[in-house]
Amino acid sequence: MMKVAGQEGAARALGMSTVAFTVCFAVWTIFAIIGIRLREELQLSEVQFGLLVGTPILTGSLIRIVLGIWTDLYGGRLVFTLNMLAAAAATFLLAYADTYPTVLLAALGVGVAGGSFSVGVAYVSRFFPPERQGIALGVFGAGNVGAAVTKLLAPFVLVAFGWQAVAEVWAVALALMAVIFWVTTKDDPVIRERRLTGARPKSALLELAPLRNVQVWRFSLYYFFVFGAFVALSLWLPQYLVRVYDLDIETAGVIAACFSIPASLFRAYGGHLSDTYGARRVLYWTFLVSVVATFVLSYPAADYVIHGARGDIRFHLGMGLVGFTVTVFVLGFFMALGKAAVYKHIPVYYPAHVGAVGGLVGMIGGLGGFVLPILFGVLLDLTGLWTSCFMALFVIVAVSLTWMHVAVRQMERAAAGPALAALPPFPEMLDMPRPIVAAAPGKAVLTDWRPEDKTFWNATGRRIAQRNLWLSIPSLLLSFAIWQVWSVVVSKLPLVGFNLTTDQLFWLAALPGLSGATLRIFYSFMVPVFGGRLWTTLTTWSLVIPAVGIGYAVQNPETPYAVMLILALCCGFGGGNFASSMANISFFFPRAEKGNALALNAGLGNLGVSVVQFVVPLVITMGLFGKLGGEPVMVADPSGPAPLWLQNAGFFFVPFIVLSAFASWFGMNDIASAKASFSEQAVIFERRHNWIMCWLYTGTFGSFIGYSAGFPLLSKMLFPDVNALAYAFLGPLVGALARSGTGWLADRQGGARVTVWVFALMMAGTAGVLWFIGIKDQPG
Repeated sequence: MMKVAGQEGAARALGMSTVAFTVCFAVWTIFAIIGIRLREELQLSEVQFGLLVGTPILTGSLIRIVLGIWTDLYGGRLVFTLNMLAAAAATFLLAYADTYPTVLLAALGVGVAGGSFSVGVAYVSRFFPPERQGIALGVFGAGNVGAAVTKLLAPFVLVAFGWQAVAEVWAVALALMAVIFWVTTKDDPVIRERRLTGARPKSALLELAPLRNVQVWRFSLYYFFVFGAFVALSLWLPQYLVRVYDLDIETAGVIAACFSIPASLFRAYGGHLSDTYGARRVLYWTFLVSVVATFVLSYPAADYVIHGARGDIRFHLGMGLVGFTVTVFVLGFFMALGKAAVYKHIPVYYPAHVGAVGGLVGMIGGLGGFVLPILFGVLLDLTGLWTSCFMALFVIVAVSLTWMHVAVRQMERAAAGPALAALPPFPEMLDMPRPIVAAAPGKAVLTDWRPEDKTFWNATGRRIAQRNLWLSIPSLLLSFAIWQVWSVVVSKLPLVGFNLTTDQLFWLAALPGLSGATLRIFYSFMVPVFGGRLWTTLTTWSLVIPAVGIGYAVQNPETPYAVMLILALCCGFGGGNFASSMANISFFFPRAEKGNALALNAGLGNLGVSVVQFVVPLVITMGLFGKLGGEPVMVADPSGPAPLWLQNAGFFFVPFIVLSAFASWFGMNDIASAKASFSEQAVIFERRHNWIMCWLYTGTFGSFIGYSAGFPLLSKMLFPDVNALAYAFLGPLVGALARSGTGWLADRQGGARVTVWVFALMMAGTAGVLWFIGIKDQPG
């Protein structure tokens, strides 16, 4: 038992938190067992079953950051107890769900149990000094073994009493655990001191302040691998072993446990090693071994023929079952060490924000457990290789190792300062004289930029700013085109053989809006960090991914719906580009001309919505790329069967994306003074007017882009006898032209006054649309 001087109740807090987390984890993974029976009773499809099993993982991951912040504000004892009671109530109500929607709703509540991890991390860390936090958090994290508890005990209860009994028993156990935890533990030292001094907790926005640091997101990537991949492989390995090695499910489960058990139990040992040797060194061990292990596991079985002097030499290269078992055991062992090492870093670097930072890192890791199994299935469908899952993990861990090493080297150089920079490349050159050469900034970097100086602006500034503006507009136009391409494609998918429901089609049209809006939050900060020229080039190149992906996916009606959803999410890259493009152009113009410049950039960029809705219906009727573009599909037409190249909806934009990316790199500029870190920019979160403008922009641009995305499909459903695609582009066209041509109005009349006028006109227009839809079927 661990004893820590000066922190009363530390050992009890750790012990009870670990037991509570074990029970929570057992509840969190309950669908791994009862989901099998539910699939039979409700006759669920594979997609429905996957969504059911994944929903608690998703909600448990997303809620971690919120629970972590609440723990920092109100204390882990209270939040942990309420968290367990809420999850227990949802789990108990699960027993009375008898339809798929109600079971799915209950699964959302069951997922709350998974959020307990961030609560426990913040609570336990406050009882221990930095030199003991590694092993303490490692012991707490070993509560992951709760998944094994469910897998061992739940089948017996299910067979004897039914799946409803499993839900009720697990719910009662969790509720009892909540009561025991509340009675046997005390508030952490920070909460006790706050009560004695009467100090008020920080606001939730201040708790989010550390999330501005890139380092936090780097830790999140580490945890995406060590924890997210652990959860994903725990779910994936049984079927992998059955299909690859032809094992029965019982044997496959035992061998899969050779991965999941060490990946849980050795976490405490990882904490001890992190305290003894340092978390950074443990992470190096973890990533280096994982790179080797995933590389070996990713090599597919193959038969080779070598034409030798005495005839052919044939041999088989592939990993046997024993070698596979040993390798995944080693991988699981080092993943356990890595999980402890990541969380050893957090209380050291962010002692006052363990809940928020730990919540974000845990959320990203948990999302890995949700996203990676889907990715494994997609890769299997695309490549036909069972080992493709380990190929994906190899890429993730290689990127993690590289990023960590580069970051460590940068910190070392910064710490060493000029002394390290003065060292020659080789020791033999130490005594040799070296010329001093001053580094000159590149031509693309503007070291002197004074747009408010009229003399400078009229002499050189205006010309440079205008060039950057007109190079930015095509990139943004293409971004909006890719962002909204699904709005046209979804209406044609049934024609080319995709058997999708109306709900599934609307999801494909809606997801780019969700991902694009989310990416805008992050893209807003990127220009001052990386520079407008580099970031514009990179984000323009990123549009190639969804464009090419759509081109190939729509050619095969057997393409999994999950792949289509991922491509729809990737189209959000285009939506995110708007935020960084506007931020970049704003640096180039003086205040007197900024409104018009931004209106031109945004308005003409918005034309991409009209372009895609006008151009795509035309190009899909033409074989633009010959055999390179794939074969057409013959579809019914009033004049007879007609060829349809739906793949052109993606392929058509690729050449323009490439040209725009090159033009951005060779023609745009970076402004040396337009540099800022995340922390310097994040002051906007504390300004009330920023949040008010966010709400107003949701009403204006949110309506524009939402209507633009849904208008083609909605028009086709409301007016099936009319070729809606021939007119769908008009709405976005009017909006884009109005935006680009009225920026001067806001500069002259004031943005607030123009905003009021706009909302009044929008309300009148919306009322008109509702009225005419209501009377469209009336005679006359």
